[in-house]
Amino acid sequence: MKAHDPHALLTPAMRGVLERMRRAGRPPLHTLAPAQAREAYALGAGVLELPAPALARVQELRMPARDGQALALRLVAPAAQAPLPALLYLHGGGFTIGSIATHDVLCRRLAQLAGCAVLSLAYRLAPEHPFPTAQHDAWDALRWLAAHGAGLGLDTTRLAVGGDSAGGTLAAVCAILARDAGLPLALQLLFYPGCAAFQDTPSHRRFAQGFLLEADAIAWFFDQVLPERAARADWRFAPLNAPDVDGVAPAWFGLAECDPLVDEGVAYADRLRAAGVAVDLEIYRGVVHEFIKMGRAIPEARTAHADAARALRRAFGDDHP
Repeated sequence: MKAHDPHALLTPAMRGVLERMRRAGRPPLHTLAPAQAREAYALGAGVLELPAPALARVQELRMPARDGQALALRLVAPAAQAPLPALLYLHGGGFTIGSIATHDVLCRRLAQLAGCAVLSLAYRLAPEHPFPTAQHDAWDALRWLAAHGAGLGLDTTRLAVGGDSAGGTLAAVCAILARDAGLPLALQLLFYPGCAAFQDTPSHRRFAQGFLLEADAIAWFFDQVLPERAARADWRFAPLNAPDVDGVAPAWFGLAECDPLVDEGVAYADRLRAAGVAVDLEIYRGVVHEFIKMGRAIPEARTAHADAARALRRAFGDDHP
């Protein structure tokens, strides 16, 4: 491999995973109809995950969105006793695929390692529910958690919001809305969030093909959720375009080095730092987008889980190991 070939950056384990995926020969998600893509993603979501931790509390909940639609949530916690701090978790999937089920192991891992409750939201997906439905659902859920969490035995003075990929976008948006509403958050936990309106950074070009999240897939996801390109400049879709980010919650970023989104993640971290926000940025070397759901095969996933949990414990004031 030539030194300038970006594939040379991949760890041997990561390269092996990508090769096995290539050999499996499954159609790319962006070549499927949205319903088929969801089904295909769900079927593959757990293949590389660690075993799901058994937790003391697993509870299915429902809450009303602003338009009256009932949204499902799953609350997982490592202990039944109250009150635990809580993380609202927003799953990835380009606003089009993914679910509570596809991210259940990750949420359980974070709950177990951080000693907190994790509330995972089934926000509504595009194209049936285009922008800004997911943003509205995420913010409605955070407000609902703040208002009703005490009744669930949660410590609503210690709340965080987090997510991966599109869910990271939603978490960043929620952190800005929480600041505007005077709702204090201990942390925004952002795994490789989408932050930019357009795919024009060097990392989008460098990792456009062969690194799991490909340029064609990103274009397909964005066409599902927000077909009008000019409208993507809205900061609720692209947090880098927020008028200001002063005073938002401290942020922890977990980025993948070989990911089209890495540059915009770094740019958003820099934007927050420039505004005086406390930022902890980790870039996991040699891995691709979605790596945090590959804990059985990719050691960096397990490291990222532990790092994210440590950031949550510190933010919640629980510094014990």
